[in-house]
Amino acid sequence: MNKLETYHTFYFVGIGGIGMSALARYFHALGKTVVGYDKTNTKLTQQLMSEGIDIVFEDLIDEKITSLQKEGTLIIYTPAIKKLDILDYFNKKSFKVKKRAKVLGLITENTDCIAVAGTHGKTTTSTLISHLCKEADLPFSCFLGGISENFKSNFLYNGTDYSVVEADEYDRSFLTLSPDWAIITSTDADHLDIYGDKNTIEEGFRQFAALVPEDKKLFVRKGIDIGRDHQTYAVNEKADYYSDNLRMDYDKIYFDFHTPTETVKDFVWETPGIHNVENATVALAILHNLGVDFETLKKAIANFKGIKRRYTKHIYPNGKIYIDDYAHHPTEINAVVGSIKTFYPDKKLLVVFQPHLFSRTRDFAEGFAESLSNSDALILLDIYPARELQENFEGITSDWLLEKVTLDKKEISGLSSAFEKIKEKDFDILLTVGAGNIDTLYDPINEWLGK
Repeated sequence: MNKLETYHTFYFVGIGGIGMSALARYFHALGKTVVGYDKTNTKLTQQLMSEGIDIVFEDLIDEKITSLQKEGTLIIYTPAIKKLDILDYFNKKSFKVKKRAKVLGLITENTDCIAVAGTHGKTTTSTLISHLCKEADLPFSCFLGGISENFKSNFLYNGTDYSVVEADEYDRSFLTLSPDWAIITSTDADHLDIYGDKNTIEEGFRQFAALVPEDKKLFVRKGIDIGRDHQTYAVNEKADYYSDNLRMDYDKIYFDFHTPTETVKDFVWETPGIHNVENATVALAILHNLGVDFETLKKAIANFKGIKRRYTKHIYPNGKIYIDDYAHHPTEINAVVGSIKTFYPDKKLLVVFQPHLFSRTRDFAEGFAESLSNSDALILLDIYPARELQENFEGITSDWLLEKVTLDKKEISGLSSAFEKIKEKDFDILLTVGAGNIDTLYDPINEWLGK
């Protein structure tokens, strides 16, 4: 019996997180009672409430909490939350309390799980696979780390035969999953606050790869040593599955796709960047192995609209272009800036970047400086601390990082004054980039440029 079937009420501590809200939507779709707490009211929590999920924003032990019965109630929390009276109450009263990753792991035990791992590309790849599953009408549920522009959510319920999940390496969460099919896009160093060094993170990915049963398939970006049998994929080089003959026509990319036995020509794809053609290649490989025909896949990939805050682009009547992206690692910033420079080589690029975490800024300072120096002008925002305390990272500031950037046109700004500074600048393309609360600039910028 599914261990989750014994619960009728699910209380989410930190319900507004992207991974938590997808789980909340899943249990809500199953007809369970879903309630939760978050410290901030955001667009996402407002959407959850409009869908019928009850959320509070104060850390108080009120009647709603004291009336919950221990039997039949599961408390789900995110490791991003450190200390809360609500969580203390549930622990003291001996409620069943589980980490988000553990609950996702239980769901994957009872489905054919397609798990996407990697330090970059997880969200685009898993969202594309979900879109292709939906267009092919496969019975699946997906749990995404971003909002799909096609179905305007980070969750979709279309049955329970398959689950599509992001296998998150943070906190080694991905080791709780039961993947039947898996992808590893990249094993670059990241989350060094958890892993310590690059070798340890690579070992974590090898442990994840070992979870895939021998009779199912593991797809790994060519060139990554994962320590077991797997299928390779690549772009512009031969692999078990690969794409080549890339042609750009304004905002569209055309490519040919190769399986071990056949070639299918002229896929059309609107998401820029070679790295995104890689993501499309492995998504096609998975769906081909699930038995979906290429005619369906061609149509589906051509109408994929992408993910909110993953190269979200607007072109305005005055010719200016605004791109917003979630990139928060030097490799990701290089990919975004590289795509912009490929499509628009002669246009002046202004980058507004918000570093995410003091530890990441410290660990990859040289890489950040190099990738940001590829722009024409830079506004560098204060570091977004998320779960970290500044006093533990003496000397790690945006000023310290800015000194390493080799641009003439560069400056520091707080988030609150950034919009006014942007308005004074001369640019053809504006890129806002980062994983913190820089997304609050999106609506004002879009409205201003639209005028």
